[in-house]
Amino acid sequence: MTTNLNQTPSANRTHIGIFGKRNAGKSSLINAITGQNYAIVSDVLGTTTDPVLKSMELLPLGPVVIIDTPGLDDEGELGALRIQKAYQILNKTDIAVLVIDASFGVTKEDSEILKRIHEKEIPCVIVVNKSDICPNCNLEDLPLPDSDSAILVSSKTGEHIHDLKELLAQQASQDTIQKSIVADLLNPLDFVVLVVPIDSAAPKGRLILPQQQTIRDVLEAKASAIVVQETELAETLNSLGKKPKMVITDSQVFKKVSAVTPDDILLTSFSILFARYKGNLKTLVDGASALDSLKNGDRILISEGCTHHRQCDDIGTVKLPNWIRSYTKKEVEFEFTSGTEFPLDLSSYKMIVHCGGCMLNEREMKYRLKCAEDAKIPITNYGTCIAYINGILNRSLEPVKDFL
Repeated sequence: MTTNLNQTPSANRTHIGIFGKRNAGKSSLINAITGQNYAIVSDVLGTTTDPVLKSMELLPLGPVVIIDTPGLDDEGELGALRIQKAYQILNKTDIAVLVIDASFGVTKEDSEILKRIHEKEIPCVIVVNKSDICPNCNLEDLPLPDSDSAILVSSKTGEHIHDLKELLAQQASQDTIQKSIVADLLNPLDFVVLVVPIDSAAPKGRLILPQQQTIRDVLEAKASAIVVQETELAETLNSLGKKPKMVITDSQVFKKVSAVTPDDILLTSFSILFARYKGNLKTLVDGASALDSLKNGDRILISEGCTHHRQCDDIGTVKLPNWIRSYTKKEVEFEFTSGTEFPLDLSSYKMIVHCGGCMLNEREMKYRLKCAEDAKIPITNYGTCIAYINGILNRSLEPVKDFL
């Protein structure tokens, strides 16, 4: 969850998924697009065995994540798992690139993933590669859908690679609405107190991504941010010459922060602000009430979008389960996933508690919410769940009530 302050976070980058059969030239195409040897290239079938993500700057698009995927025609039991991984990458793909070998034309595997791309309404560019060994290939002769952009290229000679970059830029979202984490809730010269616990789980010498991004957003509003630990909050509030507009806290100290923050100061959490930022707040607020209907033996999925070393007092695997058991007075069971792992079958769970999703792009987070909706499983997030347990959810939603 940490990031270099000078880097665009992965979740804010356009994700470009590269799909196609083995040896269609996916890795070669990535190297041609970037002008660097990012991907391993080989004539051996199945060189790319797992999805590989690379963050980079790609003009004229800007900051992107390019995802090289395994071949769609991989074989055997292991190959089937690799193909499944490739399909799962569609859930975080903003722009899909289907690479077709010009010497083979459109195959069954190409058509199948193209159908899935269309079902998910993902902008798509069809790249017919290896024009250097198939000089008579013509796009008009291939059964390509009119709805997708298509281009004939050669990764080897560089033919039409520049045109491909321009075509990719045209697929990017044209949504001009500038979303804010907190800036639109502030006025110039307001100041905000951010509560950031420093414990064994906090990264040494760094702030986690939601904290970094929120500070930047406060500055965008021409407001000021004061960062304190929860143990210094009461003294800080008493010593300030001006009442802060808002206190924003890490979810795990919600109860303690609420107790010392006067009622006339707005209070919320990073997790709640990010749920609003990604358009998921109402769903997650509604899902929190599922805590009241849990029974002994029910299973809860706790899912995190990133992977990190678990500490002995980890919030996801230790603190949350303890708080939920204490609140419900029920012996419920917990399962945990992290990173790209998210179960395809959610039917065995009574509830899902997700992290704030700062490391997931908007498409991936919405996919997970849609999976929960389709399975009719209530879903909430850490901050909303913790606020509900402590009886302060209504208060923590006050700053964003107009968006519910």
